[in-house]
Amino acid sequence: MPHSKKSQFQKDHALELSQAIDSGSLYQVRQMIKTLPTAGIAHLLESSPPQTRSVLWQLVDKDAEGEVIQYLNEDLQNEILSDLNAEEVAELTEGLEDDDLADILQQLPQQLATEVLQAMDLQDRQRVETILSYDEDTAGGLMNTDTITVRRNHTVELILRYLRRHNSIPEMTDNLLVVNRNDEFLGILPLREVLVSDPNISVREVMHEDVEAIPVDMEATQVAQLFEQHDWVSAPVVDSEGKLLGRITIDDVVDVIRDSTEHSLMSMA
Repeated sequence: MPHSKKSQFQKDHALELSQAIDSGSLYQVRQMIKTLPTAGIAHLLESSPPQTRSVLWQLVDKDAEGEVIQYLNEDLQNEILSDLNAEEVAELTEGLEDDDLADILQQLPQQLATEVLQAMDLQDRQRVETILSYDEDTAGGLMNTDTITVRRNHTVELILRYLRRHNSIPEMTDNLLVVNRNDEFLGILPLREVLVSDPNISVREVMHEDVEAIPVDMEATQVAQLFEQHDWVSAPVVDSEGKLLGRITIDDVVDVIRDSTEHSLMSMA
């Protein structure tokens, strides 16, 4: 949909919802919101006046609140989350990717962010704190620690059984990451290889070793350039000793690419 038509559609939808709210048809409003993707709900909230926005937020499905929050601009995120206590924020953002949650926490008042971390379970808190320890404009600030790692001596059949036991895998998982017992990054195992290879062969026989890993302290703009140059979906992130820390996916660098492009255009103007 062209941008002008999309913008007009959003305005028309906002007007229709506003009229439904004014008439007291909250059931109708809730049903209309359910037809929108989470990004669409976020755009709707941003384009609505404060009084309407307050009503709309109360009608957003609880299971969708976390994803909607991550699409909102920083001011509106703070407006909504600052009215909640730490336990409510932790519950609302449960299920978000670690890097997305870290981004949100960085926008909150320090005291509230600290309390939210304390309200999280230990494993989740440690993962998010790892990301928060890096500058947000580096690979460490962009990465997600939610990865699937395998060993070279594992068989394809073992990996298939592991994947079948889980209801879901991390979003945008195109490769499994191969490490040794010291968590040193050794290469990748593309999912397509898992699907088409003989189940009895080992990871060692089908893994790709000639893979570029991203240093955790690399600047975000350089990371974005690599993703553009190589058309990556994801890439591993390692520390100075080559130990795997996490991975970056294309959705993590989209904003960096956009900001870099806008900066270049402004420089040319």
